[in-house]
Amino acid sequence: MCGFAGFVNRDVGRAPEATLEGMGAAIAHRGPDDSGIWLKADLGLGLVHRRLAIQDLSPAGAQPMASASGRFVIAFNGEIYNFRQLRAELEKEGCTFRGHSDTEVMLHAIERWGLEESLPKFSGMFAFALVDLKSRDLILARDRMGEKPLYYGWQGNTLLFGSELKALRAHPAWQGGVEPGALALLLRHNVIPAPISIHKGILKLPPASLVRFPLDGSSPGMLPEPQRYWCLEDCFTESRAPESFEAASDQLEALLGNVIEDQMVSDVPLGAFLSGGIDSSTVVALMQARASQNVRTFSIGFDEPGFNEAEHAAEVARHLGTEHTELYVTPDDALNLVPRLPDLYDEPFADSSQLPTFLVSQMTRKHVTVALSGDGGDELFCGYTRYPSVYNRWRSRSKPAGVARRWLSRLPEAATAQVIRALAPSQRGRSTLAIRHRLKAERALASAADLSDFYRQSVSFWNEPECFRRGVQEPTYGLTQAIPRGVSLDGLKALMWRDLNWYLPDDILVKVDRAAMACSLETRIPMLDPKVVSFALSLPLSYNLNGGVGKQVLRSVLYRHVPKALVDRPKQGFAVPVGQWLRGPLRPWAEALLQPSVFDKQDYLDRSVVNAYWQEHLKGREDYSAELWGILMFLAWLERTGG
Repeated sequence: MCGFAGFVNRDVGRAPEATLEGMGAAIAHRGPDDSGIWLKADLGLGLVHRRLAIQDLSPAGAQPMASASGRFVIAFNGEIYNFRQLRAELEKEGCTFRGHSDTEVMLHAIERWGLEESLPKFSGMFAFALVDLKSRDLILARDRMGEKPLYYGWQGNTLLFGSELKALRAHPAWQGGVEPGALALLLRHNVIPAPISIHKGILKLPPASLVRFPLDGSSPGMLPEPQRYWCLEDCFTESRAPESFEAASDQLEALLGNVIEDQMVSDVPLGAFLSGGIDSSTVVALMQARASQNVRTFSIGFDEPGFNEAEHAAEVARHLGTEHTELYVTPDDALNLVPRLPDLYDEPFADSSQLPTFLVSQMTRKHVTVALSGDGGDELFCGYTRYPSVYNRWRSRSKPAGVARRWLSRLPEAATAQVIRALAPSQRGRSTLAIRHRLKAERALASAADLSDFYRQSVSFWNEPECFRRGVQEPTYGLTQAIPRGVSLDGLKALMWRDLNWYLPDDILVKVDRAAMACSLETRIPMLDPKVVSFALSLPLSYNLNGGVGKQVLRSVLYRHVPKALVDRPKQGFAVPVGQWLRGPLRPWAEALLQPSVFDKQDYLDRSVVNAYWQEHLKGREDYSAELWGILMFLAWLERTGG
């Protein structure tokens, strides 16, 4: 687990080594153990690498690393979990190794088998920059599921790339500027999905993709189309599924257990996050079953009722016999952290569970250097309750209640608010603003052309962001891209595919990577191993969904290790009481950002509209914390970076 950055420009500048060192210093938190630079002045190419030493702690694992022949040079962020198996295969073919790192194995594989053949063999999380001095190409690549980040783009005549935006900003060629389409999607989803970023001209490489830049002929401003080297859609093939639920449970336990055993290999202390839910409890249970000593586990809790899962995590830890550590978060903890969020996440990011994710990472890093996580279970095993609820609502649009909602959504908003108050006693105490906000959501749902669009509107915070001063075309992303031709994905599986293409890589994995790496903590996610992904997505829905409750096959594995009563409860998620905190300890911070002077620095958001929602939230009758959090994160980021 590390970080890297680099540039391409024939005019390398007066002090290119100092420039590279500055780019590396900006992401030193990703790799505090070592740094290295590589410069090829005649190609105008420089690489810098920051190292968090996990495998092969010796200098033989340092980067940027050249291949044995000198043809390839790589700067790599991540872990290849099957590198020992690949190394054994390469040794049989005559390769000799200087050290014991997975990076060296990658280089030998690429040199021996070629990049296109090697990429599908790498089982792990990674992003890397590879220089081919023979073909004179720069290749950027990212792992299948998008665990590791990679930004790239032209700034003037300079191509910049790196693990985080702050490394790109450290280059003298940096220009910046806000991309309006990115802000529109931030308001919709509270995250900025790939391939765009908050900055004009800077993209995120999509998962399972590579992009190639000819070093002799790259035209400034021209960005080649990324190539996919692996297709998620191919995993949705039920013909490969086990013949029975019991067989599926057996295979999943063996498969996930083997993956976890591989991911427990580390030359530094290792532990796991434990929330007490199905996913993390399963990972920890299978870890403990394979460990020679008590596994270190870590959880976080809140004193506010309805937001605390730490008690459940502690019960699971006691049952499994782990060495458990927990931290209870106070509003002061959040207040102290919030001003740091623009630096931690580099671009506006407004999933409020970013707060406990950082705090549990910070606590965990005091004890271990690597932590396993249970992320991915909901997307792979149909675990989100929104899947069946959205699907059922879509199918009921032709029923009287659905028809009535669509009819009301087409009326003028002011008149409709009066009708709703007259017909629904429960709505009579709601303000016109609150009813209009709900009507916008209903109108968006009513106009949805298909299930995917209906789902997109269902998971949007602002369906029609009236706080946006001007119309903006939203870029294509995982919720709007077309399902590839020849691929049949219907119903709930289509929703799972959508989330695996945007919500998992653009929200969950961004949150975990930035929070953990800010603390120099490596996180590993066993459920995102390609073998587990392929197996999970091949299962019939009936193996996962029963009575509206998902993850049935995963639950069956967990129940073999943990009593059902300890883990079978409604999912709380990693939610935080941000709505309460914005009315209390976070209110001064928020109101400072909502001042006219802050809005004057941008021409996208209408302060009067934003303030109306803020006042409504403060009254306590409505909870607009999710809608406001995205706006506040943008304004805080703008104040910190200037755009």
